[in-house]
Amino acid sequence: MTDATLTHTYTYADLPGLMGLMTGDEKHGPAATSTLDVLWVLYERVLRVSPESRKDPGRDRFLLSKGHGPMAYYAVLAAKGFLPVEWLPGFGSYDSPLGHHPDRTLVPGAEIGSGSLGHGLPIAVGTALGLRAQGLDEPRVWALTGDAELDEGSNHEAIAFAGPAGLDRLHAVVVDNASATHARPGGIAARFEAAGWSALTVDGRDHDALYAAFTAPHPGRPHVVVARVEPKSA
Repeated sequence: MTDATLTHTYTYADLPGLMGLMTGDEKHGPAATSTLDVLWVLYERVLRVSPESRKDPGRDRFLLSKGHGPMAYYAVLAAKGFLPVEWLPGFGSYDSPLGHHPDRTLVPGAEIGSGSLGHGLPIAVGTALGLRAQGLDEPRVWALTGDAELDEGSNHEAIAFAGPAGLDRLHAVVVDNASATHARPGGIAARFEAAGWSALTVDGRDHDALYAAFTAPHPGRPHVVVARVEPKSA
């Protein structure tokens, strides 16, 4: 696989059109569109990673734990030149590298294969520990989950460990579209804070609010941003 060569500068306004190139069954459209603004702000303004630096040990790591809805992720990666826009219409087809769940061996820029709920945040904790053990203090680790994914016990173990471990290079983004079965409304940030995390809750469609929350200082603690979006329709 090779990185794309961009012949056009894409903006946020182009993302719906890029997503519209992806058709077929099992698109998980609401899961994808709920993450669109978070992904764009991260890749446009926060993450220190590019197609040229995606194998650099000093890069930031972004882990899409919410891998069952990757259309927005693929659109943003294409807009930023990680993969060719020409790949998008083949999404989910037999010979396409763009599967219904991302495969890190096929998708340039993807750090993990994901889609099984509850895996991304524990992997992010391990990644942050591994970077610390190697003395790599600059790279930041970001994991994007959904609110329903927090029903998985593996995430609670990761949350409980990361705070006392002081993993201050670890960041989580929880896209809250009110689809969780067990979590109390408005209680997501409190769950993280109880485990020693820094936590902020913002409008998940407000780019400036997202950027401010993503870049807020949190010395000595991991940081979570709960990005609230419109409730998932039945």
